[in-house]
Amino acid sequence: MSNIVALVGRPNVGKSTLFNRLTQSKDAIVDPTSGVTRDRHYGKSDWNGKEFSIIDTGGYIIGSDDVFEEEIRKQVQLAIEEADSIVFLVDVNEGLSPMDEDVAKLLRRSKKPVFVVANKSDNAIKSAESAVFYGMGLGKIYPVSSINGSGTGELLDDLVLSFADNNEEEVLDLPKFAVVGRPNVGKSSLVNALIGNERSIVTNVAGTTRDSIYTRYNAFGFDFFLVDTAGLRKKGKVNENIEFYSTLRSVRSIESADVCILMVDATEGIQAQDLNILSLITRNNKGVVILINKWDLVEKGNNTMKTFENQLKERIAPFTDVPIIFTSVISKQRIFKAMETAVEVYQNKSRRIITSQL
Repeated sequence: MSNIVALVGRPNVGKSTLFNRLTQSKDAIVDPTSGVTRDRHYGKSDWNGKEFSIIDTGGYIIGSDDVFEEEIRKQVQLAIEEADSIVFLVDVNEGLSPMDEDVAKLLRRSKKPVFVVANKSDNAIKSAESAVFYGMGLGKIYPVSSINGSGTGELLDDLVLSFADNNEEEVLDLPKFAVVGRPNVGKSSLVNALIGNERSIVTNVAGTTRDSIYTRYNAFGFDFFLVDTAGLRKKGKVNENIEFYSTLRSVRSIESADVCILMVDATEGIQAQDLNILSLITRNNKGVVILINKWDLVEKGNNTMKTFENQLKERIAPFTDVPIIFTSVISKQRIFKAMETAVEVYQNKSRRIITSQL
């Protein structure tokens, strides 16, 4: 699983420009469907053979009564909490500001590796002026120009060295399935339906606090890992930022999995966030099964299931070959069919990979 890097800083210091340079894109996730929010928070990068994910955040401001800026503050705090390493951008043209100091205090409390980027260091004079930021007490300063890319090589060299060694404990070569989706679509209910009454057949393989947790399920002819992440069920302070929060959690789950089981609430239909999560899955080249939960609550007509499926395929185009399973997790309707399908997707994907290597 790749590491997560958060880009933070006050407004207008060049976070999005650096984000676009590191991800080599103009937009992290782009969905052609009308009405789908483009998620500019998430992108992929790699350096010296180390792959990592980047979370872009809004400008951090303290003391503002603006509701939107309050939401951004919460999102920045969530991104810092989720990240393995943090890139803190400051503007060399404006020098050290009180707002920079506010962000620095937040980062010192995080106990995470912090890389201070003095952005807009477009020449030797500006690079020399970046020394003022040593006053924040966050260690080495990296003079960088996110516009022309100068200084990014040294930054990335040190950044990837901060990543934890992922070769701590080899997990058995079994399929790894992540159950993902919006809040309250039935993810926990599905996991509980599979393992809740079968505690004797569950084996937890846990890494460090921030690693994914693999819960082994081997019954009824199945043998696979369900992927969970540390703190996945923690809700607390994230009520107003639940979409941003669940996106961050989905990043770790998706990257740890071979196949993702995307759960959709049948009573609400496919939502923009469902499509964003599907984009995360396909962007990471993972197999996917769409599970339409709460189907028992939908009023049935002559062609209800077919109509729903056709409408869904229109929304998820061009990914129309994705298996779709209609289920009621509460009554355990078709949940084993869903697992069987996930195994088939895993096997088919594995065969394609092997063939492509011949």
